[in-house]
Amino acid sequence: MGGSIMGVVSNEYSNGSVQGCIGLEEKLDDLRGLVGKADGDPLRIVSVGAGAWGSAFAALLQDTYGQFRDKVQIRIWRRPRKTVDRATAEHLFEVINSREDVLRRLIRRCAYLKYVEARLGDRTLLADEILKDGFCLNMIDTPLCPLKVVTNLQEAVWDADIVVNGLPSTETREIFEEISKYWKERITVPVIISLAKGIEAALEPVPHIITPTKMINQATGVSMENILYLGGPNIASEIYNKEYANARICGAEKWRKPLAKFLRQPHFIVWDNSDLVTHEVMGGLKNVYAIGAGMVAALTNESATSKSVYFAHCTSEMIFITHLLAEEPEKLAGPLLADTYVTLLKGRNAWYGQMLAKGELSPDMGDSISGKGMIQGVSAVEAFFELLSHSSLNVLHPEENKPVAPVELCPILKTLYKILISREQSSQAILQALRDENLNDPRERIEIAQSHAFYMPSLLGQP
Repeated sequence: MGGSIMGVVSNEYSNGSVQGCIGLEEKLDDLRGLVGKADGDPLRIVSVGAGAWGSAFAALLQDTYGQFRDKVQIRIWRRPRKTVDRATAEHLFEVINSREDVLRRLIRRCAYLKYVEARLGDRTLLADEILKDGFCLNMIDTPLCPLKVVTNLQEAVWDADIVVNGLPSTETREIFEEISKYWKERITVPVIISLAKGIEAALEPVPHIITPTKMINQATGVSMENILYLGGPNIASEIYNKEYANARICGAEKWRKPLAKFLRQPHFIVWDNSDLVTHEVMGGLKNVYAIGAGMVAALTNESATSKSVYFAHCTSEMIFITHLLAEEPEKLAGPLLADTYVTLLKGRNAWYGQMLAKGELSPDMGDSISGKGMIQGVSAVEAFFELLSHSSLNVLHPEENKPVAPVELCPILKTLYKILISREQSSQAILQALRDENLNDPRERIEIAQSHAFYMPSLLGQP
C-alpha cells in the first residue's frame, strides 16, 4: 500500500521516484525547521482518537512520510480494551480475504491466524489490536496501512510536536483537559490540528458558540495561534483510497501555510484560510441538516424531487444562520455548500437519518453507533436550537413585523429538534414540515438574510 501511494506522489512531484522522495523530504525538513527540531530528534505527530477520519488522516501521513523514520514518528492513540463483536470480526475476515495485498501483508506479519480464530469465535479481537494491523472499527471496509498504536494517553502526547484532534466534538474537552495535565512541565508549545466538526452552546454571559478549537484552548491553555482546524468536503474512506478531494486548514498564518504545504498530496489538495472559527462552525452546521436529508431520502424512497425540495429549504436556513454568524457570509458559500453536499450524499449523519426513518435505529439508542462512531449532528441540533432560541438574539420577523428568536425562521431546525432531542415527533414530521403550505419560499428566507443586518459577532465569542 505504502509503495503504491509513494509512486503516485513521486510522479506528481518530479517524474522520478528518487527525486519525488527528495521533494517529500524537503517538505518534511521545512516543517521540522519551523518546529525547531534538531538532527536526530524526530518530529513527533500523534492523532488523538481513532474514528474514521482520525485513523485515515494518520494513515495518510504514515503512507507519505513514514519512510523517513529518523525524521518523523507518527502514532495514533485510542482507548484500550474495546472489543470487536463477532459479526464485525466475521465481516473483517471477509474484507481481508477479498484483498490479496492485505491478506499477504497479514500472513507476512504472522497476524492472519488471529482473524481466522475471531471468525470462528475462538478469540476476541480488540479495537486497538486491529488498528495496529490497519483496520479502523468505524471503517472496516477500508483497510489502512499498519499504524503505531498507543493506548496510554500520557505516553502518546507528552512530547508530541503536532497533535491531531480526531475526537468527536462531544469528547474533545474532556480528553484535552486530561492531556493538559501532562503538558504542565512542557517548555515548547505543541501545534494542534483539529478535525472535529461540532459545537457547544453557551448561554452565559451572552449566548455564544464554543467550537472544538476553543474547547482545546480552554482545556490546555495553548494559544489559539497554535490551534488550527482542518475541514472540507471529504469522506475519510474515499480520501484514503485516493479519490480526488480538497480541504482547508484554517488558523494563524505562521502554521496554516506550512501545514497546508506539508499535508498537500496529488489527490488531496489542501488550501489555507485565516477564518478558523466560521469554517469550524459551518462544519458543524451541515451535520444538522444531513440528518434530515437522510430521513427524507428514506421516507420518499429516494425521490430526487423530494430530496431537492428538502435541499432548497435546508440550504436557505443554513444561509440565514450564516448571515447571523459571518460578517461576509458570501465568502463561505462555496465551502459550505460543498461540505453539505458530500455529507448529504454519503456522510454518517445522513445514514443515521435514514436508519431512524426506516425504524432500524431509535433516538433512544443514543448518538454513538457501533461501526459508525459518534453522530455529531445530534448534539449540533441541540446546540444550534438552544442558541438560536434565545430571546436576546431576537430579529424582526419580516411578515409579522415583530421580534422573534432566529429559530422561528428555521422550521427544519425546529422539526429536527422535536424529533431528535425533545422526542415530541417521529421522523415523519420532517415531511409534514416540507408539505406545510405555510412554509416560506426558500428564496424569501435568503432575501430576508441578505436584506437585514443580522450579523451578531457575539455568537462566535467576538466583541
